[in-house]
Formats: sequence, C-alpha cells, structure tokens
Amino acid sequence: MSTPSPHPSFHLAQINVGTLKEPLDQPSMSGFTDLLDPINALADRSPGFVWRLAEEGESDATKMRPFGTEVLVNLSVWETVQSLWDFTYRTEHLELLRQRRDWFHRFSGAHLALWWIPAGTVPTPEEGGRRLETLRAKGPGPDAFTLRDPFDPPATPQFSHP
Repeated sequence: MSTPSPHPSFHLAQINVGTLKEPLDQPSMSGFTDLLDPINALADRSPGFVWRLAEEGESDATKMRPFGTEVLVNLSVWETVQSLWDFTYRTEHLELLRQRRDWFHRFSGAHLALWWIPAGTVPTPEEGGRRLETLRAKGPGPDAFTLRDPFDPPATPQFSHP
C-alpha cells in the first residue's frame, strides 16, 4: 500500500460507477438507499477526505446520470491513497461493498479509477469517465490506477529563484 503523499500539492481523485439492478425507488433497493446518507456522512468526516460529488441542493449524486440512466457515479477527492483505502475497507463502508451485488450488476471492465490532481481542483464526471477508459484500455498507470495497483503522485516541480 502506498504511504501518505509527501506532496501535499496533489490530492487523489476517485471515480466508481455501478449499473443499477432496479430503480432506486424500488423496495429491493432500500438496503442501498438507506445507507446513502450515513455512508456519505461517514466519508465527509473521515480522515483525509477532501470533497465528493453531490448534485446542487442534494446530499448525494444519485440523480446525476452522466453515463446512462441506470449508472450511478461516485466521485470524490482524498488526501492520499491510504486515506481512501482506510475509509473503503476499515469503516462501515466495507459492509456496503459486501452487499453491492444485491443492488448493482457485475461490471465488465474497470468500474473504479484513481488519479492525482492538483490540490484545490475539483474533478468532473467527464474527466473520471476518461480515466476509466484509460484504465480499461491501458491498465494501471500514472494516469489511471486502482487501490490494488497505486501510483505515487507526480513529482513536485522544482522552482529556481533568479
């Protein structure tokens, strides 16, 4: 696992997508929808959390469908790979992962991509979609990678003073 970034000028962006088995208003989806607010609140207060996508005036991004009417998108920014990994696998979020097949179809190809962004910038779903395509086409690399195959942040440019 990658160690915390020695480059605070970069943050980690992540996108993951899932294709719904049923519309969110169906009773079969209540296990997922009931967890949305608590898991988002947990992310918001997790160490290393920076930002997550939410539709204006909403607490989440479930109404945003940039990749199709049945595809949910999760887009967030974290300080380090380790902070995202800790949230994903060392909190109640893990139970949501264990149950994901109840609510989402198995995705063929990459459904999650990570990449480094300059601190203070906000990624877009479109950029995330391009990163997913890069990961699918080329496999893990510095432009798009996974928690299993992380890459370090880019080297911080060295500035010389005149």
